[in-house]
Amino acid sequence: MTQKKKLTRRTVLKGAGAAALAAPLYSKSALASSGEINIMMWSDYLPPDFLAAFEGETGIKVNYTGIGSNEEIINKMKATKGQGFDIVSPTNNRSLQWEPLELLQPIDMGRVKIDAVNPAMAKIGTDAWNFGGSGSHWLPHIWGTEGIAYRTDLWLPAGDAPSYGDVWSEENAGKTMGRAHSMMLGAGLFMERSGEMAPGSIWSAYNDEETMRKVWGQVTDWCVARKDRIKLIWNDADTQKNGLLNEGVVVGQTWDGPPLALKAAGEPVHYQAPVEGAMAWVDGMSVPVGAVNIDQIYAFIDFCYRADQAGHAIDSHGYNSPVLGADGFAGDVYKKNFQEAYPGESLANLNPWPAEAPWYADVRTEFVNKFTSA
Repeated sequence: MTQKKKLTRRTVLKGAGAAALAAPLYSKSALASSGEINIMMWSDYLPPDFLAAFEGETGIKVNYTGIGSNEEIINKMKATKGQGFDIVSPTNNRSLQWEPLELLQPIDMGRVKIDAVNPAMAKIGTDAWNFGGSGSHWLPHIWGTEGIAYRTDLWLPAGDAPSYGDVWSEENAGKTMGRAHSMMLGAGLFMERSGEMAPGSIWSAYNDEETMRKVWGQVTDWCVARKDRIKLIWNDADTQKNGLLNEGVVVGQTWDGPPLALKAAGEPVHYQAPVEGAMAWVDGMSVPVGAVNIDQIYAFIDFCYRADQAGHAIDSHGYNSPVLGADGFAGDVYKKNFQEAYPGESLANLNPWPAEAPWYADVRTEFVNKFTSA
C-alpha cells in the first residue's frame, strides 16, 4: 500500500474469496504445544474473549504488552536489540525504517496458511518486507483507517461527509482531538482541497527531504496558528474513547476501531471517511530476532488466521481483518457500522499510507515538536 489504488469492499475484504471455503486453517497438532508467548501489539487488538479462546484451546499463556504507536515498538526493539518478545506488530508503511535495524527475522512461510488472507495484503509482506531477499518479515493482521469521529448528539457535518478541516474549524474550537503527526497530515489534505496548498503537496513530501521541509513547514505554520482550537492530543485507543465520552470532544481525527466500538456499544458516536479520503493502513505480525517461543508463534498465527476467530475479534475491537471470510463471522452491527463508515465511493477514495523512510520520520518529528511545543 505504497501508492493510491482504487479499492472496493470486494477487493479489500474478499480478495480471492474462494479461499474462505477451504479446509480449516489450523491443525490440532499445530496447536498442541503449551508454554507461553510474549506479544507486543496495539492496545486493543486482542480482546479478552479472543485471548481466552486461544489460551483455552492451546494451553499457551499470552503475555500481552499493549502499545499505541510504531515508535514505541521500534524504540523497545532497539533498546533490547530484538530480545524479549516473540511477536511485534509494525504498520505496513514502516518497512523502510525496520530493514536497516536488522531486528526482525524472516517468517517461515511453510508454517503459515497465507492463502487464508487477502492476497493484496499478503503481497505487502513479500514485496515491501522482503529484507535483503531473505523472505517476508511481516504478515497482515489488522487493517483500518484514520478518519473523522464525532458525537452525533452534539454535532453533524455540513454535507454528506465530514472533513479533516472540521477538527481545526472555529466552529468546533476547544472541542476537538487528534494524534499530532497524522492530524497535521490531515490538515494538509484539507489545505489542498480548500485551495490553500497545491494539489498533491502532501504526497510529494514523501519523495525527498527538501520537498518535505517546504510542505511541512507550511502545514506546521497553519496548524500552530490554530493550535488553541485543539482540546486533546491522543496516542492510543483508550484516549480516543475517553475523549469522546468524558473529555468534551465533539469531533476528532481518529482510528476507525475506537469510535466504532463505542457506536456498537450504543454510544452516540459515529465514524466516517472524510471527504478528502480516509488514511488506510495494515498492521502486521513480525518476529524479532530474539524470539524464543517459535512453535507458539506459529500456533498464534494459525489461530489469528481462522476466519471464525478473526470475525469474533473484529466484532469486539471495531477494526477490520485481512482474513478471507472473517466478516461472515462478524455480527450485523459490525457490517452496518462498516457500511455507514464507508458510504458511496469512500473505499475507492482511500489514501493508502505511503512508506516512510527514516529521514522522513526524523524530519516529521521536528515539525511535530514545533507544533506541540508552540
